[in-house]
Amino acid sequence: MKKLLLSLLLLGSSVFASSYQLDTAHSKISFKVKHMAISNVYGSFTNFDATIDYNEDTKVFKELSAKVVVASIDTNNVKRDGHLKSEDFFNEKVFPNITFKLLSVNADEAKALLTIKGISKEVILDFENNGTVKDPWGNTKLGLSFSTKISRKMFGLTWNKLLETGSLIVGDKITITVDLEAKKI
Repeated sequence: MKKLLLSLLLLGSSVFASSYQLDTAHSKISFKVKHMAISNVYGSFTNFDATIDYNEDTKVFKELSAKVVVASIDTNNVKRDGHLKSEDFFNEKVFPNITFKLLSVNADEAKALLTIKGISKEVILDFENNGTVKDPWGNTKLGLSFSTKISRKMFGLTWNKLLETGSLIVGDKITITVDLEAKKI
């Protein structure tokens, strides 16, 4: 009987999760990558959405998933953005979206399934649940932050050119930073 009651309580914690709508005006997905081994290129994706089901009381996510539109990549350079969308990198005509699905959270670390160019890999992210707050209009807002470093080669992003110094034009490690704000609906 105790096991049944405990199971129902644990199940109930995710059953009472609330849905949150992403506030894209206060959310950002950005990245940086080494350029010619001497500087960084910074960029972001401007079109993305997320599904967030979260229990405020237990701080448990029933679901957290996101879809990023590759065509929205912005590195502040139209020519480079076009190259990143091409077959050399993201091949956005064939793979128009990047997807993210949260698998687990453990204190300040999260595990997620990241899919780029049809290649899915589990990644570990630094995670910060910034909690919830009521805004001046009475809406409950949730804030989340993620960051990780990935090898772009693991996701089939392999284009590169060798410099005369022996360095590569584009570094392998990409730092990804995600800040999300969402409103309880």
